[in-house]
Amino acid sequence: MFLNQRHSGSVAVAIIAMWGLTGCDPAVPDEEVPAPIQVSVMTLEPVALQITEDLPGRITALRNAEIRAQVSGLVERQLFREGTAINTGTVLFQINPAIFQSEVDMASAALTRAEVAQQRASHEAERLASLMPAGAVSRQMYDDAVAQRDQALAEVAQAKASLARHRLNLQFTRVEAPISGRIDQALVSEGALVSPTDAMPMARIQQIDQVYADVRLPASMLADIHQQMSSDTAPPAVEILTGDGKPLGMRGHMLFSGTEVNTGSGDVLLRVLVDNPQQRLLPGLFVRVRIPRAHYPAALSVPQEAVTRVAGQPRVWVVDAQGQVQPATIEPAELVGRRYRVASGLSAGQQVVIEGIERLTPGAQVDARPWQAARASQQLSADAH
Repeated sequence: MFLNQRHSGSVAVAIIAMWGLTGCDPAVPDEEVPAPIQVSVMTLEPVALQITEDLPGRITALRNAEIRAQVSGLVERQLFREGTAINTGTVLFQINPAIFQSEVDMASAALTRAEVAQQRASHEAERLASLMPAGAVSRQMYDDAVAQRDQALAEVAQAKASLARHRLNLQFTRVEAPISGRIDQALVSEGALVSPTDAMPMARIQQIDQVYADVRLPASMLADIHQQMSSDTAPPAVEILTGDGKPLGMRGHMLFSGTEVNTGSGDVLLRVLVDNPQQRLLPGLFVRVRIPRAHYPAALSVPQEAVTRVAGQPRVWVVDAQGQVQPATIEPAELVGRRYRVASGLSAGQQVVIEGIERLTPGAQVDARPWQAARASQQLSADAH
């Protein structure tokens, strides 16, 4: 009986051992599937992209005029208020006209005398001409009368020219504005003696309802600017900013780029015409000018943080249809607003990983969620502060 019990125990141990061996079969491993990696992705969509560059510029007046005396004399009166807007032809200064008026009177009297002499010579020539057929006068007398008549005509013309010159000098005693604009302070006072040879002007006028923004442009941008200005469509407007880059709500258009490159800086001059009806832009003001360089009607772009470099090659991570990520080498172009324009390597509709890149390996399964650009910008701003 003892032997039967012992045999039964051995069978039970054998059965348990077989179960244990079956559970440890290496052909049926118990593997753990890794959880998908959480990432934020952006679906690429083509959008119109304008490439611009902000360059420093200086405001200059559309027209400048230095007011100078055209005759010598004493300034009797100043007839304008400094700093005001004036129109073409406005009288600014009155120079003492007395001496010029007397010269006009003398020239007028000389003209009258010349006209009387001319009339007398003409009558004498006509009288002798009527006597010539009868032989009552010699040919010499007639020729002398004709010469005196012609000389009298010349003296009349000379007297008229002299009178016109003196009248012009009298008119120049009223110093007028040659252009419309805003006049600066008077540089001479009443009672001052002025003349056309003075080094200093009497005043200055600047027309600033329109102004120029003169920009020093790198010569490397000339090709882009010429393409913009020679395109069939109107070139895009140029935006004017304050010196610290704040928009002024003012736009202009490019007129020309200089024809000479500065050998020291490698820059050329670009001139922009800007409407300035409220005269917010004053000559000499430093501004920044946003110049358009290129326009892409359907461009693809990715945020700067999506691009990594491996052995100097820029690449991004792309999610395929199976939810797995693969690296894609790209050719980034311009950086605009912290986003690279992608020249090649990606196509519209692809999903690019923006956040969670540091944990990725080729073929890894991911749990893709839409990237929130606004939230990322807020986080970036918080980190900056």
